[in-house]
Amino acid sequence: RKVLGYLPQEFGVYPRTSATDLLHHLAILKGFNSSKERKEMVDYLLQKVNLYEHRKKSVSSYSGGMRQRFGIAQCLIGTPKLVIVDEPTAGLDPGERNRFYNILSEIGEQTIVILSTHIVQDVRELCTNMAIMNKGKVLYSGTTDEALLQIKDKVYEKRVDKTELATYQSDYKVISNKLVGGKPQIHVYSETPLNSGFSSAEETLEDVFFAKLNELV
Repeated sequence: RKVLGYLPQEFGVYPRTSATDLLHHLAILKGFNSSKERKEMVDYLLQKVNLYEHRKKSVSSYSGGMRQRFGIAQCLIGTPKLVIVDEPTAGLDPGERNRFYNILSEIGEQTIVILSTHIVQDVRELCTNMAIMNKGKVLYSGTTDEALLQIKDKVYEKRVDKTELATYQSDYKVISNKLVGGKPQIHVYSETPLNSGFSSAEETLEDVFFAKLNELV
């Protein structure tokens, strides 16, 4: 229990229980029986996640971002060697997301952090090594830089009419499409240069993800 820290995507808390009291309770469950040791650890963790000033408030009254920061504090009880976080930034506003990135980056300097997420920005901001999985199968495992190298200079983009989209999807290896100004903008994988209105696009981890998912590379 002391080796592993875990932050699920969603977690319940006791009603009307302050952050301090709940962390003390969780620390006892992890085997920390010394009240002095627990107090020092709880105070340190609350300061680390910038919740010390809110330590006496009920965790159930916290905002989504504050609640996630509390989740990080509880999973760091006992300085675990391995931390697993599941969809940590889902539903957070940009400010809280950046704050969360900073906290996890700092933790990652001293602890192994396994991040489970479908948000590509999380991977780009936090990870040096990554794996892409689909239906229990590992489609890619390696560094983020190596992933990008697999499609370097092989991604092209073009804005097309909605009526043409199906034709392009049939004729080209379309990685993804999204509406930009009301028109589909497609990203296409090609090992040879494309003309016909295509322009070279900077490859992204999102392109890697969809290319692997669609078995284009």
